[in-house]
Amino acid sequence: MNASSAEEILKELFAVAVEAASPDFLKFKDFFPIPPSGRIVVVGAGKAAASMALSFERAAKSFWPNSEYQKISGLVITRYGHGLDCEKIEVIEASHPVPDEAGENAAHLIIQKVSGLTSDDLVVCLISGGDSALLAVPADGISLIEKKAVNKQLLSSGASISEINCVRKHLSKIKGGRLAQFCYPAKVITFVVSDVPGDDPSIIASGPTLPDETSCDDALEIINKYQIKAPAVVLERLKKGDLETPKKTNPIFNDVSKPIVMGTAQQSLQAVKSFAQERGLNTVILSDCMEGEASEVGKVLGAIALGFSQIDQGGFTKPLLLLSGGETTVTVRGNGRGGRNAEFLLSLTETLNGSKGIYALAADTDGIDGSEDNAGAITTPETIDLGIEKGMSIKDFMARNDAYSYFENIKSLIKTGPTRTNVNDFRAILILESEVCEKQK
Repeated sequence: MNASSAEEILKELFAVAVEAASPDFLKFKDFFPIPPSGRIVVVGAGKAAASMALSFERAAKSFWPNSEYQKISGLVITRYGHGLDCEKIEVIEASHPVPDEAGENAAHLIIQKVSGLTSDDLVVCLISGGDSALLAVPADGISLIEKKAVNKQLLSSGASISEINCVRKHLSKIKGGRLAQFCYPAKVITFVVSDVPGDDPSIIASGPTLPDETSCDDALEIINKYQIKAPAVVLERLKKGDLETPKKTNPIFNDVSKPIVMGTAQQSLQAVKSFAQERGLNTVILSDCMEGEASEVGKVLGAIALGFSQIDQGGFTKPLLLLSGGETTVTVRGNGRGGRNAEFLLSLTETLNGSKGIYALAADTDGIDGSEDNAGAITTPETIDLGIEKGMSIKDFMARNDAYSYFENIKSLIKTGPTRTNVNDFRAILILESEVCEKQK
């Protein structure tokens, strides 16, 4: 396998990962809801919300009589550029990762659609990563501006997704189980595409239909831990416990079904493993839930790759493919154009130091790495030399969180556009046969 084919196989593997994560309700025939005697209201939010809504409509046409299909109504919110045309379900686009008024207005419409239902009605909730920013209804007494200020700081603080979502739940009128409160007493079934390590449905998109085990004190602890400058009204209401979320003993959850997880990082990694092994690549899934600073994870996986490249270890012969998923974080200290996958990959590149025979790709399955227009990037043994030719130093670009610009300058960004799904980061390191880490000797 030469350098060109190594890069192509990595891109092909990423495409397989995305396809495996795409929501397809036809796979979930046994879990598809029984039509109720009353209304059928479909609501949801997230980067996969539009594709989930379209897929749900297609499945309903297959599984239900036309008379039941015609009862469907609803609304989902997705990120700008991620929309699709549905027949029965309205799709509204809004801002992510920082909320805007479009998201707030659409979330109010969702509340209106599920309010006043009866026990004869059914609410189908379609949830995927990105929901936390898109369902942007602040708790009573807190403005959208105040909520955005806290959210923006959290996103650049290095906090984990579970920590960020804990705070988001308590500042929201709709997250952390509060959507279920509006739906009560209707039956609620939730379909989820997971973007969080561990696939805990109560964390995914801040769990709008599920009881919340975190507390106001937990949210305050996170705000203090990351030195977030929260508005006084937020701090005061958290301290008083005014923003507490509903817990599992609350009767609003009596007719809320256990969530059905449609897509996960592990499913994508398993699909890639099968695909790769059919093509003669010995494949190891390291983890589907890696967390931590992107630059530190890059160093760790770089060291692992170097170890495997020098000798055949543990029965794994080359060509060897190392796969991982999860969600890293970036503590922003510079003013460059970043993205956690690009930052991970730049750190990995520095650790590999041009070692021959090692290629890697890191990209977000939603097609957007952070807030940029790329899904991620790819690195090869020539990446450092290409940067030197452009007068670039990896250390300088890392210091200002400018990994996007580094890979853009050497034309190594991966741009897919919106994929309309989201199971978070996909990382693949390919170690070729008969190559040695020459620069490490």
